[in-house]
Amino acid sequence: MIQIQVDQEAIEKMYMDAIKLKIQELDKELVFWDTKELKRRTCLSWNTIQDNFFHHKDFPKVKIGGKWMYPAKETEEFLETWLDEKRRLQ
Repeated sequence: MIQIQVDQEAIEKMYMDAIKLKIQELDKELVFWDTKELKRRTCLSWNTIQDNFFHHKDFPKVKIGGKWMYPAKETEEFLETWLDEKRRLQ
């Protein structure tokens, strides 16, 4: 008879590490976000974005032609800081 033992915790850790790596790879693919990606990443409507942080002096944005572009890394950092500040004010 063959008996196989599986370490569930080790398998779960390997699985989670693989997911984190894939997410990091996907995030590195985008250097800039457009408005559609910004709305998708924040799960906010365009009006909510404009009302809450779009016009903030530190929000990183560049208008190229008629399209707004947002540097992915800087925008993500801004959003994390902005959300932390909002959380502390509540």
